[in-house]
Amino acid sequence: MTDEAALAEIERRIQIVEDNLRQLTEQAAAYSGAADEERNADRIADQQAKLDALLKERETLLGKG
Repeated sequence: MTDEAALAEIERRIQIVEDNLRQLTEQAAAYSGAADEERNADRIADQQAKLDALLKERETLLGKG
């Protein structure tokens, strides 16, 4: 995969994860109950970790990392 294609794929994946985080945050605000809150917190943490990894990968690809 060329650097441009790889960068485009990373950007696409970043957008997906950011959208997932927005949706999970909205769901967390609507839910109540310890089990729901814990499950959402775990899902948000998972998506944040994915986003952090993608951002680092993008920086590396762009020669900033």
